[in-house]
Amino acid sequence: MSGDERAVPDAFGTVSVYVVSALWLTSLSPSGLVLQLAGLSAGALVTAAAVGSVLRRIPRFSTPADRVTLLRAILVALCAVLAVPQLFTGLRTDLFLPLLGGAAFLLDGLDGVVARRTGTSSAAGARFDSATDAALVLVLSVAAAPVAGPWTLGIGAMYYAFVAAGLLRPHLRVALPPSASRRAIGAFQPFALLVALLPGVPPVAAASAPALALGLLAVSFMRDVVQLEHLHRAGLREMSARVA
Repeated sequence: MSGDERAVPDAFGTVSVYVVSALWLTSLSPSGLVLQLAGLSAGALVTAAAVGSVLRRIPRFSTPADRVTLLRAILVALCAVLAVPQLFTGLRTDLFLPLLGGAAFLLDGLDGVVARRTGTSSAAGARFDSATDAALVLVLSVAAAPVAGPWTLGIGAMYYAFVAAGLLRPHLRVALPPSASRRAIGAFQPFALLVALLPGVPPVAAASAPALALGLLAVSFMRDVVQLEHLHRAGLREMSARVA
């Protein structure tokens, strides 16, 4: 089956696996019906965004790497099912949430390897991967809020704030050259949040790891914004010089 023929079955499979797994997880939750529905809805949003990333492509296609990312998206969605009720009740979900989140974290990078080995790398796949990474960090920041404090939500929200800023200032959407430090800081975000979610972690460690992650992330985004603004101003000066 070719990539374009796989897109719809992959999307259907993703939704089916999410629904069955989410209903099972919800049956184990001590939360009330309203919070259970809120968790299911949050997970459904993550799943819908992932499926939409594949189905919106023109021409429509799905690759082996996309299937890895879809699996990661399911794991992130299941984390959301558990994280949203936890945000309001403060009740921890033992190892379920960090195990699911840890699996999604460990699978990060595998989709890129698969894409390169199968010769199916694409800009759409890279965007899908980045969006899934951001969703994982957001969901884990929600889960960590009852443990470390509501300020952890800033970790998950920062990527989306940057995207929103790009709507007002389009030059912030320009791709910067790859950066090892940016990748390392990005990978540290889910790791630090997972540390906070592990049962038995001392309160100091549960708060300090995400705090360090938030500081590094703020510095990274600030550096990128400054660099993009500098490139934008340099482009404007060059354009003005040509006109003159």
